[in-house]
Amino acid sequence: MRKLMTAAFATLAMTFLAFSATADERPDLLTVITSDSNDTQAMALILTRASVQQGSSARILLCDHAGELAVEGSDMGSTVVQPADAAPRQMLAGLVQAGVTVEVCAIFLPNRDIDEGDLIEGVGVAQPGPVAEYMAAPNTRLATF
Repeated sequence: MRKLMTAAFATLAMTFLAFSATADERPDLLTVITSDSNDTQAMALILTRASVQQGSSARILLCDHAGELAVEGSDMGSTVVQPADAAPRQMLAGLVQAGVTVEVCAIFLPNRDIDEGDLIEGVGVAQPGPVAEYMAAPNTRLATF
């Protein structure tokens, strides 16, 4: 009986430790921003930054009007929001510096009179395959704005 109790306790302890390990893992975050609203862009970037600070990895995909955030010389996202005391463009630059992958969607550039050289430093062009793979991963959470 004692051996059975010890085995049951050991199994229970290992199960608990396995669940504890997965509970501590932070999900990856894919933030997709399409809005041209300064406030919406800011909130998306604030939440992404908070997720990164809490240990998640993140990737940002800028589509439609929000792609302008990544265009050198654009006014998009240049208005400072409170209480962050920063503009979405500043927040985006901070996330790039923090190592977050930031990309414009694959159809953004071909449908405008600009090319990859017009993007701010550190921003690339997304390829559908890798983004779809990241998005479909079981540990990825999707946030759309």
